[in-house]
Amino acid sequence: MSPALPRHLDPAPPPGPLPARAAFPSSAPRLSLNGDWRFHLAPDPAHVPDTFWSETFDDTAWDLLPVPSHWQLHGYGTPVYTNIRYPFPVDPPYVPQENPTGCYRYGFRPPEPWPDPDRSVLRFEGVDSFFTVWLNGTEVGSAGGSRLPSEFAVGHLLRPGTENVLAVQVHQWSAGSYLEDQDTWWLSGVFREVSLHTRPAGAVTDYRVHAGYTSATGEGVLCVDVDADAVDARVRVPELGVDVPAGERVTLPRVEPWSAELPRLYEGSLTAAGTVVPLRIGFRTVRIGGHVFTVNGRPVKLHGVNRHEFHPDRGRALTTRDMLDDVVLMKRHHINAVRTSHYPPHPYFLDLCDEYGLYIIDECDLETHGFILEAGWRGNPSDDPAWEPAYLDRARRMVERDKNRPSVVIWSLGNEAGKGRNLHAMRAWISGRDTSRPVHYSGDVECSDIYSQTYREHAGVEHIGTGGEHPEKPYLMCEYAHAMGNGPGGLADYQRLFETHERLMGGLVWEWNDQSLRTRDPLSGQVFFGYGGDFGEEIHDGNYIADGLLLPDRTPTPGLLELKAVIQPLRLTIVPRSGTVGVTVRNTLRFADTSALRFLYDVVTDHGMVDSGPLDVPVIPAGGEVTCALPGIAATGRETWLTVRAVLAVATRWAPAGYEVAFGQARVAEGAPPQEPEAAARHSRRPPAAERLSTDQHLPGQLAFGEGTFDVHTGRLRSLGGTELEGPVLDIWRAMTDNDREPGAELRGSEAARTWRQRGLDRMRHRTDRVHADDTALTVHGRLAPASEQFGLTATYHWSAVPGGLRLRLTAAPDGPWPVDMPLPRFGVRLAVPAAWSLVRWFGLGPGESYPDSRAAVRVGRWEHTVDALQFPYTFPQENGHRSEVRWAELTPSDGSAGGIRFEGRPHLGFTARRWTTEDLDAARHPHELVARDRVHVHLDLAQHGLGSASCGPDTLPAHRLTAAPMDFTVVLRAIP
Repeated sequence: MSPALPRHLDPAPPPGPLPARAAFPSSAPRLSLNGDWRFHLAPDPAHVPDTFWSETFDDTAWDLLPVPSHWQLHGYGTPVYTNIRYPFPVDPPYVPQENPTGCYRYGFRPPEPWPDPDRSVLRFEGVDSFFTVWLNGTEVGSAGGSRLPSEFAVGHLLRPGTENVLAVQVHQWSAGSYLEDQDTWWLSGVFREVSLHTRPAGAVTDYRVHAGYTSATGEGVLCVDVDADAVDARVRVPELGVDVPAGERVTLPRVEPWSAELPRLYEGSLTAAGTVVPLRIGFRTVRIGGHVFTVNGRPVKLHGVNRHEFHPDRGRALTTRDMLDDVVLMKRHHINAVRTSHYPPHPYFLDLCDEYGLYIIDECDLETHGFILEAGWRGNPSDDPAWEPAYLDRARRMVERDKNRPSVVIWSLGNEAGKGRNLHAMRAWISGRDTSRPVHYSGDVECSDIYSQTYREHAGVEHIGTGGEHPEKPYLMCEYAHAMGNGPGGLADYQRLFETHERLMGGLVWEWNDQSLRTRDPLSGQVFFGYGGDFGEEIHDGNYIADGLLLPDRTPTPGLLELKAVIQPLRLTIVPRSGTVGVTVRNTLRFADTSALRFLYDVVTDHGMVDSGPLDVPVIPAGGEVTCALPGIAATGRETWLTVRAVLAVATRWAPAGYEVAFGQARVAEGAPPQEPEAAARHSRRPPAAERLSTDQHLPGQLAFGEGTFDVHTGRLRSLGGTELEGPVLDIWRAMTDNDREPGAELRGSEAARTWRQRGLDRMRHRTDRVHADDTALTVHGRLAPASEQFGLTATYHWSAVPGGLRLRLTAAPDGPWPVDMPLPRFGVRLAVPAAWSLVRWFGLGPGESYPDSRAAVRVGRWEHTVDALQFPYTFPQENGHRSEVRWAELTPSDGSAGGIRFEGRPHLGFTARRWTTEDLDAARHPHELVARDRVHVHLDLAQHGLGSASCGPDTLPAHRLTAAPMDFTVVLRAIP
């Protein structure tokens, strides 16, 4: 440690902490020190109260702060979110003089007897960012590395049976802050558990499990090494008949291996000096064979997520329930891998991953991303030898803590830390310490056993899959499919590539959880989820923190449902045949068969479900496929769809019996096309001829045509079946999604969509050129264009009468110098109907929202929702709630009273209904800012532009772009009496 620098500014790890070791429970005494601590926040180190660490210091005037917690989330200072930029001047290792410093005090009384008190250890699981500890007025030591444990020997200071005073000083900023620029909130304090342990003489202090598996023979090899201080340590695994001294290698002729699909654990114990350490042993072998990643001799694809530790009220101070909720949700949505971005998680999370089955990429507490903003990463600690001890210290503490986890299959050096000698030093140390796991790092392929990238476009991934770029290594997308807001689009396109090319290991979606914090609007008092800028930060990156597959309260987003469908472990293909229906089921799992599942089918028309029952499918081994027959479906005379579902036969730890694991669907009958007689007008309540009614005192300036009345000047429909309406009119604008616009402070978002607002698609104006009516048709000619631009769309509305309503055929085409490569956001019409019409029924894709490149999770059926339930409350309001391939939709009063409207596609339409306008949605920055209007606003679309994932990743693929071209859209509107 340099004597020239204050301790918290020295890059080198401070003296004092004990050597790193594995995290494990033990029968040796342990005392939790969690609870309400006395707390004082000083504005900087110079204003820390003198001798606050003294036993006699009077702290009665101090506040109480729970430990674990972050002080910013309890009213002390404010949280700050940045993605890349450091929130302080970049001058390593220096940090601002204005460095808030938390002072903690806690009194505790170890029970008597407290065995071996002179061998007592104080353990901190995580403190952000640098801290110093005193016990009973004597300094114990200091530590950094916020997301890593630190232990201190305190036996010489501890007084069992009497009051002890623990004092901790925590600096918000330290030299270590330069290594923790991790695209999350900057939050401070003692945020993980604090505990007191004894290490009885001769007991196990540290151990290492070696549990390999040979797939060719089913043989397992077990050896448990212990530290040199352990006396007469023995390993017992009763189920395997193992009872041997520690360090002895045991060959077992047949064991059941551990995998994420079948997480088999053998319970055992490690005993020494009267203490017992429980063991949970998983036999598995991880290897890279050629350019293929394997577990237990079989190629494995990672269907994963990047996971920050987060709770909207507690930040990174998670409870065991929070962690269990995460794991259960992951298992329910077929996620099999987690990258612990960008630091080692709480050890209990890894306990759960061992038990429930998740492959873990354990990532070191390291990211220096802010230096990318300097030319050539100037000043980056990764290539500065003064920082090498800090890099190695963080690697060592991660590996030693988590070395016994069967779930940990890959070590990761960190994230976005550039290149440099210190990363190579980390790689060398880890590879020397543990040869059983590969090493990962996406920033420098020379430091990694895996070729890893972030957000590569589909074409580039396909190029790599076919042997391009570092062909000797497997390829992993350690971040892809940026799940910000409505999206990501293109998941199915990526998955096809992963499944096609053996070299592709798969990918990990960024990210698991939207990290917005729960807060309150100071004016309205409404609670909402806040992101960067909502807390008065000096600099911030906006809602770039709101980019998860879960909302902050762990509500699954449509993006998570899409991911579940895309990576579902069974592929069900339905093929109608003469007299029967063939159902092919392919099991894509690598280890598990389908014995835990049962299969069901149902048949649905626009009248609802017409048949259902069990489907007899034999047990399919891992990687296997069967085809079975379903008796022919009875004719319905209507469009008919067959759905086959695989559900859990019995409850598991992560889902109840009957939970849907996979589904497939196909149309088995097309049904008759809708019939609309030429003489439809004769059945209308109004005469078919259009009449000028300007002289009518009740309807001045309007035309009556069929069931509708129209404005004589604009040609717009004003009522249908006697009920007032507004529209429909041509509409091409949608509230921009996070993938459309430029979120945060960086130039991101769709390059194509970026022109939408620049060229005025959000401010289009309608012009009516001519209204023509005769006995059979009403025709309206017009143009839609933005101010200051010469381009636009010509539009012709062709109205004709049908029984009980009107048919609209809308034709439109680009007009003038349309901007090159600028697609349309959407193409359709918008209208407004009475607010009381708030119940929606439809036949089409559902029940959730869908878009051209995000529709794997939906299926054809007859669905029902309220208008409010159609919305999805993304943290940042944006386009949402679109239902695709709708054959018909009805809006009626929710109280069952008369009236309503029915929309029919010819053949399909896209449907959206909400209580606010697109302009309202586009202007809002938080969901609580959306206020219901006195109408329900409806969009009927021929098509929408895809979603893509351009907030950080590829734009919408060409197949899902809505190119500006001549359009022809037909919809029928019928009044419901």
